[in-house]
Amino acid sequence: MEGIHQLPESAGPKPGPRPGAPARPWWAYVPALVVTAFAYALHYLPLPPFRVGVGPDARYPVSAAIIAMVAGVAVRNVLTLPAPAVESAKGLARRIIPVTIVLTGAGLNLLRVASVGSKALLITVVCMVVSMTAAIWLARVLGVWHRTGLLIGAGTAICGTSAIVATAPLIDAEDQDLMLAIGTVNILGLLLMFLLPAVGGMLRLRDDAFGVWAGTTIHAVPQVVAAGFAYSARAGALATLVKLVRVTLLAPFLFIVGFLEARRRGSAVSIQYARLVPPFVYGFVALALCNTLSLFPILQFRFGAIPVSDLLTNVGEFLLTLSMAAMGLEVSVRFLAHTGGRAVLTGAAASVILCITSLLLIRWLL
Repeated sequence: MEGIHQLPESAGPKPGPRPGAPARPWWAYVPALVVTAFAYALHYLPLPPFRVGVGPDARYPVSAAIIAMVAGVAVRNVLTLPAPAVESAKGLARRIIPVTIVLTGAGLNLLRVASVGSKALLITVVCMVVSMTAAIWLARVLGVWHRTGLLIGAGTAICGTSAIVATAPLIDAEDQDLMLAIGTVNILGLLLMFLLPAVGGMLRLRDDAFGVWAGTTIHAVPQVVAAGFAYSARAGALATLVKLVRVTLLAPFLFIVGFLEARRRGSAVSIQYARLVPPFVYGFVALALCNTLSLFPILQFRFGAIPVSDLLTNVGEFLLTLSMAAMGLEVSVRFLAHTGGRAVLTGAAASVILCITSLLLIRWLL
């Protein structure tokens, strides 16, 4: 996303600073806040597909962030919004996303990588590489923009929306790249959530085999949890663990993407490697380390205790939903209709390759 982080290229002359933009009225931010509130209300509806299960075992596989994005697109293209509201949405997303990425680290425990087992870890890493490579190659074959293909690969390989949002600033992705990638990955993640338990039953997969299969292929954490526990309790526990390992690997993934993208752009110039990684990635890793080392305190209130790590994670989820609502308010349906089909096809083919690769590795190694 242009304006959040620029990859270092050369030590040559830089363009002059942009003139400051005029302050936007406060009411220009109201549409994004209203869409965010609507997304959370819909997210917690007590009926499928928004809620799966009942009581303490209830899960919400359709994230508020994707609802906010879809609702924002609907509002933008059905209603006539004032120009300041549309412009403020773009600026709001630019400012919020780096903070969102940092707060995501508060929910990660890096020790899970060691606890998943060497064979499952190997399957996870190989699947990540295969799905990322497949998405980039398929995007080139199908005529999808390179940045969109790379974001689809990141969402497929790691953890859906969070990986896409974290990767976008490193490659100077534009808003249309994010919208296409997020829409594609979330649609396919929901399809896999419903399809994999049925396919696993047809293939008579063992609980541990299905747990690894779901954990290495389905895109978002809630979707993995829902699919895993729909198969069995043991499969659900293992699927969740494997998926959390994939999420933890987002940190090294971001460093590798930033390095390779800088090399790709700066083949003929001197790259400033000290500025290769933006500050928000360091913040992301720092919070993940704090959570891993149990450095976050637990806040005590009269009504109960709240771990600071959970508080930071919830704030990050809210900001992600708000930023998705803001980006949705920028999108033209005509644009999505013209270019979205090839992006969905890219993501679908990459997901199929990922599922087949994971299943073959499970049959061979487990």
